[in-house]
Amino acid sequence: MQEQKKPSLSQRLKRLFIGPPRAVDSSTFHKISLIAFFAWVGLGADGLSSSTYGPEEAFRVLQGHPYLGIFVAIATAVTVLIIGASYTQIIELFPSTTGSGGYIVASKFLSPRIGMVSGCALFIDYILTVTISIAAGAAAIFSFLPAEWYAWKLAFAIACILLLIILNLRGVKESVLTLAPIFTVFVITHVFIILYAVYAHSVNPSAFVNSVHMDIKNTSLELGFLGMILLLLRAFSMGAGTYTGIEAVSNGIPILREPKIQTAKRTMEYMMISLAFTAGGLMLAYIFYNVGPVEGKTFNAILLERLVPSLGDYGRYFMIITLVSEAALLVVAAQAGFIDGPRILANMALDGWVPKRFSLLSDRFVNQNGILIVGLGALVLMMITLGSVQFLVVLYSINVFLTFTLSMLGTQIFFWHAHHSRIKSWLRKFLVCLLGLIISVFILVSVTVMKFSEGGWLTLVITGATIYICLTIKRNYERREKLLQNLDTAILESRQLESETIVDVTKKAESSQRFDPNAKTAVILVHNFSGFGVHMIANVIRQFGNEFRNFVFVQIGIMDSGTFKGLSEVERLREHTKSEIDKYVMLMQRLGYHAEGFYSLGTDVADEVDRNVAPKILERYPNAVFFGGQIVFPKHSFMTRLLHNYTVFSIQRKLYRRGIPLVILPIKV
Repeated sequence: MQEQKKPSLSQRLKRLFIGPPRAVDSSTFHKISLIAFFAWVGLGADGLSSSTYGPEEAFRVLQGHPYLGIFVAIATAVTVLIIGASYTQIIELFPSTTGSGGYIVASKFLSPRIGMVSGCALFIDYILTVTISIAAGAAAIFSFLPAEWYAWKLAFAIACILLLIILNLRGVKESVLTLAPIFTVFVITHVFIILYAVYAHSVNPSAFVNSVHMDIKNTSLELGFLGMILLLLRAFSMGAGTYTGIEAVSNGIPILREPKIQTAKRTMEYMMISLAFTAGGLMLAYIFYNVGPVEGKTFNAILLERLVPSLGDYGRYFMIITLVSEAALLVVAAQAGFIDGPRILANMALDGWVPKRFSLLSDRFVNQNGILIVGLGALVLMMITLGSVQFLVVLYSINVFLTFTLSMLGTQIFFWHAHHSRIKSWLRKFLVCLLGLIISVFILVSVTVMKFSEGGWLTLVITGATIYICLTIKRNYERREKLLQNLDTAILESRQLESETIVDVTKKAESSQRFDPNAKTAVILVHNFSGFGVHMIANVIRQFGNEFRNFVFVQIGIMDSGTFKGLSEVERLREHTKSEIDKYVMLMQRLGYHAEGFYSLGTDVADEVDRNVAPKILERYPNAVFFGGQIVFPKHSFMTRLLHNYTVFSIQRKLYRRGIPLVILPIKV
């Protein structure tokens, strides 16, 4: 019996900040999944927070023609509903996407490379979501504090990112529950502002209509009818930041409560209605209260200053609560980047566009590597830009509308090829997505042209560099697969293995096949039944002859983002792992050896072997020697180290601390 190891200092610190490992049982997915309301909090904060600056950017263009804002407000609300309805179709039509909907739809119906472009664009956009949300939130908070404290704004923003990294490493549900009160206060205060503004100006609606009519007339005389239309289109395009975050639900389906599709559609409804109401309503309130630029203040702050005198003694407190909730929600909005950014990376990793390690889960069942890379990227951008919202905002809208365009184009191709009888109300859904595609293309082109010289070029350069890296990684994985195919031919030549490689040893083994648990036992770590595993068996027998009487095979089924979708998927992984182990057992039994298989499911192979599998094997086979294989590529490079894991060395170190020998067999390809 192996002595129970005490947790190390690093393990104790990890449990303190991140929490203990979670076990998989029938309640696991229920515990870490989100109902529609909490999904609205975790995924909708990005969209709602954009209403604090998106409508402002649009309304700035209309200075001198404020009453034209009614048309932009209506267009903004309708656009939110159209884009949201288009993404509802993606959720409904492609439930198997289970996250990163836009990436997978573009990959399936356009091409894998175009899907990769969509994934890269959206991933960069989520890093920018974290950066700009935290930066804007920090700026809003420090606007209430003494001027001498302003020097700490950047440090505060960095601390916020670090805090969100820790919260997300603990698990999505913990972070959403922590942030829910902030989200709720924002919704309540802004609904009140909009309803109060409309109510206070509903006494004389004819005066408002006359003002709109006069503004249209004056603008037409000043700019001409075409000039007025172009002004409205420019204002509409400059408010493109309002629509960022709508895609978050389709990218976050895996964290939703069953039934996932119904929960996702309900969450999307909450998001569409709340964002359309808030963005359109705030722009309407700007018109009512004649809001214009004031140095050092946001349009929402100016709106509140003009509204609160009518609220009496409590108006000042209401203004402070509202503005603090806005600042806090901007911090909360960064949560969407931490939820969906790692999810996109995980799906791209499963397809070989980024290193496979980004599909792995931690023992808290979160994409730990993805969370860290999103957080690191946000920290780097924050320090490079010094938290300048003015610079970050010009980088923000282009990528998300590139993804919108590709997603909706893929959906249109699906509708085009699908027979109408297969889809209920197919024509209506087709037209909704077509309208969403047209709007997305218009905004993408407009924003790219208008913001290119202001910093939009940098977004395109960063996204282009990411695409190049993904193509390089994909080529390396494809070369590796070709090399491994040579090993897999060993399975087809298993008769050669039996007749030529170990026939003499087998005859000796057959003469003494009485099971003896105390006899020398070879424990071979494998991953699926492949040429790699067969080569390891052959090498063990070639080098050690008839030394081993028993053979034990170990395989750890990895619960990564591709399998951790529900209890049924976990059970399917369990069955697959057992069936692969059984193939090795049957092979060795045909050769006359005693053979047995051990398997387990987990998120980390080394930890699972160390904690669960090795102690059980040593209890049954006290004279066991462990064997693991490591692929040796023709050329060893940085890309080799980056893309291919060396898990067997981690297992060796862990078993070494237990006093258990593990022999690493090099397998050349």
